[in-house]
Amino acid sequence: MGHFLPAKWFKTRVEKFYLFFDIKYSLFKKKIGGTEYGIGWLPLGGYVKIAGMIDESMDTEAMKEEPKPWEFRSKPAWQRLIIMLGGVTVNFMIAYLIYVFASAYYGDTDIATNSIKDGYLIENPVLNEIGLETGDNIVAINGETYANFSDLRKNLIVADEITISRDGTQKTIELPQDFLGKLSTGKSKGLIDFRIPFMVGAVSDSSLNVAAGLEPKDIITAINGKELKFFDQLSERMTPFTNQTIKATVLRDKETLEMDLKVDEDGKLGIYHAESPLTFEELGYYKISRKEYGFFESFGVGATKFVDQVAGYGQQLKKIFTPSTGAYKGVGGFKAIFDIFPNTWSWESFWSITAFLSIMLAVLNLLPIPALDGGHVMFLLYEMISGRKPSDKFLEYAQVVGFFLLLALILFANGNDIYKAITN
Repeated sequence: MGHFLPAKWFKTRVEKFYLFFDIKYSLFKKKIGGTEYGIGWLPLGGYVKIAGMIDESMDTEAMKEEPKPWEFRSKPAWQRLIIMLGGVTVNFMIAYLIYVFASAYYGDTDIATNSIKDGYLIENPVLNEIGLETGDNIVAINGETYANFSDLRKNLIVADEITISRDGTQKTIELPQDFLGKLSTGKSKGLIDFRIPFMVGAVSDSSLNVAAGLEPKDIITAINGKELKFFDQLSERMTPFTNQTIKATVLRDKETLEMDLKVDEDGKLGIYHAESPLTFEELGYYKISRKEYGFFESFGVGATKFVDQVAGYGQQLKKIFTPSTGAYKGVGGFKAIFDIFPNTWSWESFWSITAFLSIMLAVLNLLPIPALDGGHVMFLLYEMISGRKPSDKFLEYAQVVGFFLLLALILFANGNDIYKAITN
């Protein structure tokens, strides 16, 4: 639609407007006013075919004829530039509007970083190798502090240095240049998380403690009289009590109970843990910050989120195109996009991810690669600056080169997905 509307505005003929791709045949098509509207069978996006434009259709026969007034190639360079930028403009507009309306409807819910008193859970071996430990409190990333946990975690992947607080002392850790490469190829995908108490989710049917009397949302606060503040302390505490019975202190609502629990030969209790952010906030593990925005206020909030997301994605691309960082190893295809979505349905998550994917498509489409909009824009800017238009033959060759570059990128990205699935 982004290309279609300015093309029509400048009286440029649009031959096709398709949802999905109609290779060989269409599921549906209807011609209205000189434009064939249809639905293709291959669900990989969509396209418009604009008369007199060298695009992925590679309609070279039409380009051999004399330019017609209604063709793309007959229009002034500034009009062609607006038509070409229409797609990424719509992508950016969609993302911005999602952020605006999501801010107005949902507001913002986050964890205040200054409420984290006992540091973070850090179990990723790559982070451990560079010197981070569970219990470290991350004070700053690249010298900048963050009020919200989501911002802290998001900026961690593009960090060059991390300032931590450990046992009351601050220190700065320099990240290795290939940090992202190691992170991408490591088996553990988590970065940092909250340290939470041991809340009972369910007791395994095969557990020795199936009849112990535990109930969902019970919190085990001590073992043999020694405080168990965090779930991450459990494994170490259980090791000395293999095949023994321990006395557990359990908090149920506001009542404290004592229970005998059995430890199996592997040092396990056979209990699945659960999470309840509201309960953990009540117990003082962290503070949930909530903000609500008025409708007009949300336009400014949406703009800030949009700019931050574009800038953040730009930083990631910069890392990817710097081979020494190894970030290219983390490039993924269809499975990587699938993995972004949570396991349970959430409209808030859906809109947030849709906004991000829209920005991702816009930025990638602006890359100066022939066959992408950015490639067309690059040649149009050259024409406007130099006053010389590249020949149709040159543009045809460039389109072919760009197509193979894109094909190689698709194969590389999805090949990465397959490699990770096999090795992990």
